[in-house]
Amino acid sequence: MARTNDAALITSAGRSRSLDLEERQKRYLITMGVRTALFVAFLVVPGWWKVVTLALACVLALAAVLLANQVDHHPPPAAPHDPAVDPRALTTGDVVQGTLEEDDS
Repeated sequence: MARTNDAALITSAGRSRSLDLEERQKRYLITMGVRTALFVAFLVVPGWWKVVTLALACVLALAAVLLANQVDHHPPPAAPHDPAVDPRALTTGDVVQGTLEEDDS
């Protein structure tokens, strides 16, 4: 049986801390990899490009830390909405057939 990624959301809980940490680590490593490439480019490129690559590498160091420390404040994705079901409606119960007899006392 094939697995699908269509999981039903039963709560409004946010993402787990481990997933959040993993995403922030990935962002930091990518940003620092680009920064390392800029430092290598600083050693290779001639002229005023040296100043540009060095400035970008310095700015990217600050951006990497800010992006790594950024916490995800987005709400979790909403459950798919079924227009046929009104979430405010009462659920239907069992219908008991019978008659109403009043007490004369």
